[in-house]
Amino acid sequence: MKKLIMWMVVFSMIFAVPAAAQDLAEQDPQALPEEQHEDHSAIEEALNLKNMNAEWTYSDSADCWTLSVVTAVTNPEIEEQQGVSVCVPGAYVKGIDTDGDGEADASDGTVVGTLVIDYDAQVTSENGQTYTAATAPVILNTGAAGYGSAKNSKAASTYARQGYINVACGNRGKQDTAVDAQGNTYYTGDAPSCLVDQKNAARFVKYNILLGNLPGNVSYLISTGGSGGGAHAVMFAATSDNPDFYDYEIEAGAVGVYRNADGSYDTCVNIDGTYVELSDGAWGCIAYSAITSLAEGDLTMAFEYNLDQTYDFGTSFQKQLAAYLAEDYMEYINAQELSVEEEAVGFDLDGDGQIGGTVALTIDYDEEAYAQTNGYGGTYLNLYLAEFTENLQWYLDHLDYASGWTWFHEDGTALTDDEVAAMTLEDKQLAFLEGRCAGGSAGGSGGGPGGGESASGPGGGESAGGPGGESAEGPGNGESPEGESDGESADGQAGNRGFDNGEVAENSVGDTMDVGTPDAGTTQASGSHINSGNYDTFEQMLTAYQEDIASVEAGDRYGNNQVDLYNPLNYIGEEDTEDPAWVRIVMGASEGDMSMFASLNLELAFLDAGTDALIEWQWNGGHVPSETLGNSFALWVDTMYGRHVEGAAEVTMAPAQPQTANGTAQTPTGTDITSWVNTEDLSHISFSLAGAAVYRTKGVSKAIPGFDVIDYGQEDYVFGNTQVDARHWDAYVLRAFEEHAEVLSELFNAE
Repeated sequence: MKKLIMWMVVFSMIFAVPAAAQDLAEQDPQALPEEQHEDHSAIEEALNLKNMNAEWTYSDSADCWTLSVVTAVTNPEIEEQQGVSVCVPGAYVKGIDTDGDGEADASDGTVVGTLVIDYDAQVTSENGQTYTAATAPVILNTGAAGYGSAKNSKAASTYARQGYINVACGNRGKQDTAVDAQGNTYYTGDAPSCLVDQKNAARFVKYNILLGNLPGNVSYLISTGGSGGGAHAVMFAATSDNPDFYDYEIEAGAVGVYRNADGSYDTCVNIDGTYVELSDGAWGCIAYSAITSLAEGDLTMAFEYNLDQTYDFGTSFQKQLAAYLAEDYMEYINAQELSVEEEAVGFDLDGDGQIGGTVALTIDYDEEAYAQTNGYGGTYLNLYLAEFTENLQWYLDHLDYASGWTWFHEDGTALTDDEVAAMTLEDKQLAFLEGRCAGGSAGGSGGGPGGGESASGPGGGESAGGPGGESAEGPGNGESPEGESDGESADGQAGNRGFDNGEVAENSVGDTMDVGTPDAGTTQASGSHINSGNYDTFEQMLTAYQEDIASVEAGDRYGNNQVDLYNPLNYIGEEDTEDPAWVRIVMGASEGDMSMFASLNLELAFLDAGTDALIEWQWNGGHVPSETLGNSFALWVDTMYGRHVEGAAEVTMAPAQPQTANGTAQTPTGTDITSWVNTEDLSHISFSLAGAAVYRTKGVSKAIPGFDVIDYGQEDYVFGNTQVDARHWDAYVLRAFEEHAEVLSELFNAE
C-alpha cells in the first residue's frame, strides 16, 4: 500500500488532511493491542526531543539554532554514526524553553531545552520564495562517501538564510567494525546500512516536526549528496516508504515503523492521541555525481568505453571483456522496451522535425552504418547524444554568468578590461570553443567523495588525441580547497551545492578509504596492464565469482539480495514505493566515476513513474561538480517549490551580471574544440556520437570491469574480511566470464 506523506494540525498549523490519513487519524490509540502500544510508546517517548535533554546553540552571524547530535534510533549498532543534528533559521525560533513551561527562557548561547517556534515568522530566500516554520523545506544531507561510513556531526548553517531546515546524519558504511555481546569484533555496514540510517534520521526529524519540536514541513523533504552520497540521495528518493527496508529500520529502533504480530507493518506514530502516517521518503532530490545503479554499472561503463574506437584498453583481456559486456548492455536495454515522450526530454529523437511523439528507445548494431562507434547506434544513443549536445549548448548560452574568467586574443595576449566589458555573448562563445580563456568556478571538486579523479573536458586543459584531458584546470574546473569538497567552503557556503556536512566522514574527500579488504586493498585504475594480482588463472577468478555471487543471491539475514536492494531501478514506479515529486541529477560530463548511461536510465525511469526528472551533464564538470553559471542549489529548491506547491511564487534565474574586468591568468588553459564541434550556428551547435564517446573516455579513472577485487572502482555493497577479497557481486560480469571462458582464459594476465 502506498503511503501518503501528510501534514496535520500542530500548534495552530492548519493543513488539509488526505482522505486515507483521515481514516488513520480516527483510530483510537487503545485500539492497538496493549503490549504493541507500549512497545511503540517506548520508542516514541525515547525519540521525542522534549525528553532528550537536547542542547541548542545559537549563531549570531548566521542567525540560526543548531541541535547538538542526538541519537536517531533507540538501538544503534554504532552510536557515533547513527545520530542526527538539525539547524533551523533563527527567524522561526522565539527562544529555548529550559523549564518545560512552553515559554522562551533563553534567546542565545548554548542551552539545554526545547525550541519555542514562531509560526508567524517568514523568511524570504535569495530567489524570492517565502517560507514559514510550517512550510519550510527540510534538506537531508546523505553522506556515505564511497558507500562508506559517516560520523555524526552538527548540521551546517549554510541554508539558514534561505529559510530551509538543514539536517546532518551519520551512517554506517562498508568498512565499519563493531563488537558483539561476547566481545568479538566483526565487520558491518554492508548494504543497506547507509541508506537505512538516512531513512531513520528522516523519520526522527519528521516525527519531531509533527510533535511541534522542530519547524519544517514533513511533506517537503529533499535528499542531497555527492558521489556515494549522491547515490544514496537518489536511492533515498527512489525507495521512499518501500517495505523492503522496514526490517532494517525496525532492527535499529527507528520511530514510526513497527512489525505487527501477523507480520505486517505499522508506520503510524501517536501525535497527541491521533495516529498519523510517518514517511521515510523524499519529496525531491538533488544528487551530484550519483554513483548508482552499481548493478548495471559495469555494463554501462564497458559500453561507454567500447563506443570510443580510440580508447586504449590496458590489456587484450580488458578490451575483449568490454566488447562482450557492450553487447550484453545492448541486449539489456532492448529487453527493457523503453520509450520516452519527446516533449518530456525536449528532443526530436525520431528526426521528424517535431517534438511531440513517443519514441521507442533501442540500441541497434550495424558495423557499416555505425562504424565510428564500433557498430552501435539507435534512438537510445540519439537521446544520449542529444543530452550531451544540449549540455554544451546550455553552457555556451550562459557564459555571461562567468565570473573572474580571463579572456585572450588569438595571439595569446589577454584582453583589456574595456575589451572584456564590450564582449558579446557570441564573442565569449567563440573564445570558449577556441580555448581562449582561463579560470572560473564551474567545475568538479577534484578527487571529491567517492575518490574519482577529476578530469576536465573541453576547455579544461590540453590533451592529445581528442577533446578533453586529465588534469589541467580549465574554465569551470577549479578544484575545491582540500578537505572542503564535501562540506562548507571557506566562506561558510556549501560550494554552491546542497550537501554541506563536510566533517561527517573522515574519508569523505579523496581516495583515502581502504578498498579490497577492510585492512588492505588493490583497486585497479584505468590503464592497468594487469588483469589480476590475486589470481594466477582465469579459472581461479571465475570460481571466486561463482561462489561469491551464489552467496549474494542466497540473501542476507532477511533474505534480501543486497545488489537488488540497492538498485533504484527496482523501486522507481513500483506499487509499494511513494515516488518523489521531482529529481535532479547533476553529473560532471567528463568525470570517470560513473557512466552517463546510468543517470540517463534513472531519468527515464523517473519520467515513466510521473516524476518531474532532469539530468544535467555539466560541461567541464569533473566528479561531484559545483553548480555553475547562474545555477545554485537554492535556486532549484525554490524553483521546484514554486512549480509543485500551490500558491508558491514562480522562481526564475536572476539576470546575468556580465563581466566588466578581465581575470588575472597569464595564459589560456582552454582547449580548441572547433575542429570537433560544428560552430556554424553558435545557437545550435552539434557534434557526433563518436565525438561524445571520445569526450567521455578522456575522463575515465575507474578500472574496466571484471577485475578480481572489486568489480567497479571502490564502490561496493559489502567488504570481505582480512583473509578474503571483497565479495564479487556482478552477475552480468559472471555471465560474460562463463559464456566466453574459452576466449577470456587465453587472454587473462597474458600481457
